Amino acid sequence: MTAYAVAVIRETRFNDEVVEYLKRIDDTLVPYAGKYIVHGGPYQPLEGSWTGDLVVIAFPSMEKAQAWYRSDAYASIRALRCNNTEGDLLLVEGVADGHKAIDILG
Repeated sequence: MTAYAVAVIRETRFNDEVVEYLKRIDDTLVPYAGKYIVHGGPYQPLEGSWTGDLVVIAFPSMEKAQAWYRSDAYASIRALRCNNTEGDLLLVEGVADGHKAIDILG
């Protein structure tokens, strides 16, 4: 089942390290078939307010997403992001085709 790396970034301090991270991250995704679904804006807030950035990367499975995050290639650039952004990153599994909202009730 598809899994997603989701980053909610509240602040980015753009500098040479962030540029280097952006130049290198795509190559870390290739071995794990990761692809961008959302990368920044523009946004259209409908409820509440939104001041950050959202990044969503899809992987064919949770195993591939975890392997990407733990890979040496990503580890070699992770600090470039972590040292220059404030936010949250999580891996989440998608839902099966035909999923309905009520399905979460079990």
